[in-house]
Amino acid sequence: MKQQSKLKSHWQKQGYLVINLIRVTPIGMPDLIALKPDEVVFIESKEMGDRLSPLQKVWLNKLTNIGFKCYVNFEIWNL
Repeated sequence: MKQQSKLKSHWQKQGYLVINLIRVTPIGMPDLIALKPDEVVFIESKEMGDRLSPLQKVWLNKLTNIGFKCYVNFEIWNL
């Protein structure tokens, strides 16, 4: 099972509606958005050995700075 499928399943089991953003957002934006009433989480999916691009880091920082929780795989993103 690919990492993105594992992440999607993980968040769905916690009651979130998970949407794949890859085709509808600007380049660098996290791959998934997980939604619950009053909570929005952005998730960047990385396979083993993959690294975040500089643009992905910019997006994660921007989203975190305005108050969203962001994850890279299962780890919370901290500035």
